[in-house]
Amino acid sequence: MNILFEQDNDFLAVYDFQQKRYLRINQVGVHMLGYPSEQLLMDLPQLTFRNRPLVAEEQNSVIEQILQTGYYEEETELVRYNGETFWGRITIKLFSDDQLGLVRITNIDRLHRTERELDHSVRRYEAIFTSATIGIIVSDEEGKIVSTNHLVNQLFGYDTGELTGQAIERLVPNSISKYHQKLRQSFNASPQARPMGHNRDLYAQRKDNSLFPVEISLSYFHLDNTLYAVAYIVDITFKKEAERQLLEQKTQVERLNTELEQKVADRTQALMDTLEQLERSKDELAQSLKTERELGELKSRFVSMASHEFRTPLTTVLSSTTLIEKYPDTDQQDKRLKHLQRIRSSVKHLNDILEEFLSVGRLEEGKVRAHPAWVDLPVLVEEVVNDMNSLLKAGQEIQADIKCGHSIWLDPSLLRKVVVNLLSNAIKYSNEGSLIRIEARCVDHHLTFSMIDQGIGIDADDQQHLFEQFYRARNATYVQGTGLGLHIVAKYIELMQGTISLKSELNKGTTVTFILPNEDHPLD
Repeated sequence: MNILFEQDNDFLAVYDFQQKRYLRINQVGVHMLGYPSEQLLMDLPQLTFRNRPLVAEEQNSVIEQILQTGYYEEETELVRYNGETFWGRITIKLFSDDQLGLVRITNIDRLHRTERELDHSVRRYEAIFTSATIGIIVSDEEGKIVSTNHLVNQLFGYDTGELTGQAIERLVPNSISKYHQKLRQSFNASPQARPMGHNRDLYAQRKDNSLFPVEISLSYFHLDNTLYAVAYIVDITFKKEAERQLLEQKTQVERLNTELEQKVADRTQALMDTLEQLERSKDELAQSLKTERELGELKSRFVSMASHEFRTPLTTVLSSTTLIEKYPDTDQQDKRLKHLQRIRSSVKHLNDILEEFLSVGRLEEGKVRAHPAWVDLPVLVEEVVNDMNSLLKAGQEIQADIKCGHSIWLDPSLLRKVVVNLLSNAIKYSNEGSLIRIEARCVDHHLTFSMIDQGIGIDADDQQHLFEQFYRARNATYVQGTGLGLHIVAKYIELMQGTISLKSELNKGTTVTFILPNEDHPLD
């Protein structure tokens, strides 16, 4: 007995209820409580070595219970000699005529700590499970609901515990409940944590059979070789509504952007149109100003020309008529004839000026048309030269070199007027004793006609304006002229679908060349 007492792994002691003291404590017990000796431990007045000792009344109550029932047991916190505490299980059994008791203390500190940690873990799990802000459903392999948290009951409209034992398909829309069973079986065969309904809209069914949109994630665990599935459910009604509103806003923004872009495009186009109109108006205004300046210049040229060209012959007529009055006698007839000739010449000059004005007017109004006919060019040039011989200055000579062996199809009247005008200018602006050459070639259905003089020539700055109305070169203002001749010639050439050009050098002469298309025909 003594050997068993000492070799036991627990605290063993014999307590005398009469003396209210320990009679013996094994060495395991002495070491368990950390006392230096058995005697020091037995001298303690308490029965249970509690961290919080029993007061006398409490200890008497414990002893009375033991004496009445013969047994006592409790788990409590004990204290060692050094003040450290641990949890122990105390059992006391009465023997030897109710005088002695066997006290056993088992160190359950590790077990108690484990139980406490397990209890804390369970309470944490319950707190998380119960208070989670998402719905949590645990179901077994057969799809029976094992547990639900508070939010699930609230989302689906069930009372606490009402869903326990129900099939999970009760929470699935009726239209897909059978399909869901197949999905559940597939999950049981290969469980894995994953979201449900990838790229699909999921709906859950409430107790009243109404549906609401959800997001569901799955996980699982095994307990006692049984598979349990865990569903985490989030009501996304507000999310869906927010998405719908966001989509509407996006659509509205896109529509507004489209409208804005269209407005910007319209206003940009309107602005471009306005700018184009302004640019056109600017060009029209510039053209109008240019035209107005040209008209002003024409007016100035006309006034200058008219004041000069009209005044000279009119002055001659006036002076001649005055002088004629001074020769009343018959023997003075030759003097009267001289002044009458001067009058006729001045009137003819005025008539020529007016004829040029009328020609310009008819040309501007489009009343002049080309009427082509067969023309014998050598004959036409010879006639013009004969008519103009009376205008030649002393020593002036005209040479004509016409190489057109065929008649040509041109307007004879317009062609004659052009040749007359050019030859008149050559005579007028050439000095005495000078040579005037007329050259003409008919090649490849084109007439090339040149009037070449050795006259005063034309400055380069004046040459670009010579075909304008009333324009006269600066070195020709002392010679009679209207500034319309070359303008009229250019218009006649244009009517006959030809071109005209001019080359000149001061004090060396001028060459005027025009080219006309024609149909040639043998003279015979």
